[in-house]
Amino acid sequence: MKRYILIYNPQAGDAGFKHRLDEVIHYLKLQRCVVLPMRTAAKEDMREIVLLGRQLAAAGIIVAGGDGTLHETVNAMLATGFDVPVGIIPSGTSNDFAQGLNIGYDLERCCRIIAGGKWRNTDVGKVNDLYFLNVASAGLFTSVAHNVETPLKNTVGKLAYYLKGLGQLPHFNTYRMKITADGQVIEDEVLFFLVMNSGMVGSFPKLAPQARIDDGKLDLLIVNKCRIPELMGLFVSIMAGNHIQHRNVAYLQAQQIHIECDSRIESDLDGERGPLLPLSISTIAGRIKVFCE
Repeated sequence: MKRYILIYNPQAGDAGFKHRLDEVIHYLKLQRCVVLPMRTAAKEDMREIVLLGRQLAAAGIIVAGGDGTLHETVNAMLATGFDVPVGIIPSGTSNDFAQGLNIGYDLERCCRIIAGGKWRNTDVGKVNDLYFLNVASAGLFTSVAHNVETPLKNTVGKLAYYLKGLGQLPHFNTYRMKITADGQVIEDEVLFFLVMNSGMVGSFPKLAPQARIDDGKLDLLIVNKCRIPELMGLFVSIMAGNHIQHRNVAYLQAQQIHIECDSRIESDLDGERGPLLPLSISTIAGRIKVFCE
C-alpha cells in the first residue's frame, strides 16, 4: 500500500475541509493508499511535515487547501530536496493552479487522480531565494490577499478579494520600474505586473494566452499608468480575453526577468507575501511533479 502525507489547512476556503477528512481517508483506502493527515497552522509547520514525509518514504504529498497552502508546501519540498509528486485537493479561497490543471472540486475524483499515480512535470518560478507555482506580482491589487480578513474570506469567498481591491482604486499609485526580460528592457510608470507560470490568475483563464506550465517560460503582463476610466475598460477587456492588444498593456514571454523599482514595494507570490523589490525571477523547467489525469 502506498503511503501519503496529507497536509490540510483548517482555515482554507470556507474552513469546511476538516469535516470531510474522513471521506478522503475512505476514498484513498479503497484505492489501497495509506494516509497520514497533518494539520498545518503556520508556515513554520511545513518544513517539519515535509521532512517527516521523507523519513517515512511517502509516495507523495497531498495538499488540501488553496494556492497559498500549495505555495508553502512546494517551497518546503524544494528547500528540503524532497522530490515526490504533489496531489491537490482544492479547498481554498483561491485555487487557480488546480483550476488550470482541470483538477476540479469533486473530492472522490481528486482522490482517484492521486491514487492513479499519473503525474506530469511542471515548471516553477524562482524569485530571489523563494519559489512560486502560479504567479508573482507587485503593484495595484497585489497586496489584497494579505489584507483580507479570514472571516470575510470564509463568508464570501473570492468575492472578498474583489471587494477589497475595489477599495484600493481611489488611492492607487504607479511606480517607476525598469524591467529586463531576456535582455529586452522596459522602463515605464507601471500600475502593476504579473509574472505567470499558468494562464489562470484570479479565476481569469485568459490573462496569459500563451502560458503553459511546462514550456520552460514565464509570461510577463505589465499594465502601465492609466486613468481609472481606462483601467475599468481594461478590466472589461481582461474578462473578454482581448486585453493583450490594449495600449496600456505589454505582454511577453521570458526565462529570466529582473525588476527594479524606485520604491521599496512588496511583492506577492501565489497570494502570499513575497520579498521587496528588486526581484530576480527565473524559470526552473519541470522541477515539480503534480498528480493529474
